Amino acid sequence: MEGVACASFTSSASKSLSFSSLSQSSIITLRQNYHNNTLKSKSPRKLVIRASSGSSSGSVVTLLDYGAGNVRSVRNAIRYLGYEIEDVRTPKDILNADRLIFPGVGAFASAMDVLTKTGMAEALCTYIENDRPFLGICLGLQLLFDSSEENGPVNGLGLIPGVVGRFNSLNGFRVPHIGWNALQIAKDSEILDDIGDRHVYFVHSYRAMPSNDNKEWVSSTCNYSDDFIASIRRGNVHAVQFHPEKSGDVGLSVLRRFLNPKSQGSKKPTQGKASKLAKRVIACLDVRTNDKGDLVVTKGDQYDVREQTKENEVRNLGKPVELAGQYYKDGADEVSFLNITGFRDFPLGDLPMLQVLRHTSENVFVPLTVGGGIRDFTDANGRYYSSLEVASEYFRSGADKISIGSDAVYAAEEYIKTKVKTGKSSLEQISKVYGNQAVVVSVDPRRVYVQGPNDVQFKTIRVPKPGPNGEEYAWYQCTVNGGREGRSIGAYELAKVVEELGAGEILLNCIDCDGQGKGFDIDLIKLISDAVSIPVIASSGAGAVEHFSEVFMKTNASAALAAGIFHRKEVPIQSVKAHLLKEGIEVRI
Repeated sequence: MEGVACASFTSSASKSLSFSSLSQSSIITLRQNYHNNTLKSKSPRKLVIRASSGSSSGSVVTLLDYGAGNVRSVRNAIRYLGYEIEDVRTPKDILNADRLIFPGVGAFASAMDVLTKTGMAEALCTYIENDRPFLGICLGLQLLFDSSEENGPVNGLGLIPGVVGRFNSLNGFRVPHIGWNALQIAKDSEILDDIGDRHVYFVHSYRAMPSNDNKEWVSSTCNYSDDFIASIRRGNVHAVQFHPEKSGDVGLSVLRRFLNPKSQGSKKPTQGKASKLAKRVIACLDVRTNDKGDLVVTKGDQYDVREQTKENEVRNLGKPVELAGQYYKDGADEVSFLNITGFRDFPLGDLPMLQVLRHTSENVFVPLTVGGGIRDFTDANGRYYSSLEVASEYFRSGADKISIGSDAVYAAEEYIKTKVKTGKSSLEQISKVYGNQAVVVSVDPRRVYVQGPNDVQFKTIRVPKPGPNGEEYAWYQCTVNGGREGRSIGAYELAKVVEELGAGEILLNCIDCDGQGKGFDIDLIKLISDAVSIPVIASSGAGAVEHFSEVFMKTNASAALAAGIFHRKEVPIQSVKAHLLKEGIEVRI
């Protein structure tokens, strides 16, 4: 199949599909087929048609949602700022837009496949070439370039010279680039005027590089291993590699300035000290129904969530939507939901959890992760749902990333046994369609002591304190089903395999430390963060601000997560960040 030619729109518009004619399963199928559409780069043809004049009212924003991941957050941010949304249903809707936002999520080739098959690619080229107000987000920026190396080379829209390539992880930088990083403003960008020296949120594995050929477009860069293009601007056309809808108040200011260029900030932008990728502080909410059927936030003690009382009731620490909103206000860099009954229940039948995501994303403009029970299912009526369909519903409900636990362990075990990537595991399916940056693998290991490193086939560590029988070594056994079942695979071996299968991030728990408040398991976190080139989130055991600085100073963890100390208000998030800043560790403020 040839690449997109930004040529006469009218030649194919009448034959193109509209988004409204595509079911979610059809969109998923189109995106799954992207690996068959490897293209060779060629010079784009010049557009010769001028777009029709816009007809939308001043309070309406046209949104190009091609069925990707979490676009709900962009919708919520637009509505939060007081604007209505009109969805693109046909290519003509693009040409008639007054202001067009294109939030691209997922893989480059699959996005181009959908845009081409629906006739949207040619309309986009026409719209942008005519200098109409446009904002591309993340993949919406990358698609403007000549081509991408992601499963390619694959042709892009060809509007900006350059090739989108993968970050280089050989020099010690984690890929994907996930987290809050700083911008270096290259020229007057207009929409970035309120940012100041503050962090914005990135999540991507591929980036475009500045060059002499595209320097007229570049409005800001970001440094991660090298300087890459963080935003572009030419006339009314803007695009950003970061996610403004996930960058808190700073990101909302970017959207506000695009939607209303004449607006001025209500106050002088807060000046920060952003200079590089910040360490993230993540609030985690374990969510489940209590004995009365209400959805509550709970917290376990070594994974036991019931009070040690006569009633033995589920520990109730608050309502999930309210707590998530509070943590956003307190400065949490991400909010993670774990549906801890998901391994038993059919997740698409868990409407309360989907509602939690939908309501939370209305007012929480930082990344949301959800986990629990994301795997293939067959419901009571015999209807089969793939893990990809389950994950897609979570994405559409407001999740930015999904977390896979037990199912990732089973996939890793199978791969170790067969050495074959089947492409059928939940990890492989979801990362192929939505990109590995959207997939977190949650690991639940426990320490097993042994006399020597040759006693087991798994990677061991020398322990600082001897085990109960004087053992000097230990390995970390992975568990499934909420820590109830041990498996014959170590955390080290699992981490190496899931990275190869497509995981973009590892959430590293520790059953031994969970709920103890004595600090993270530094030995475990160092073992895993040194073994992989993807980001690692430290979890389990935080009880004081010093535990956060310790894990960042002694390991290569990219983020640290806590639950109980935040829920019980023992350690406020701002206290953690103030301590980290004092210790010279960069965080978002």
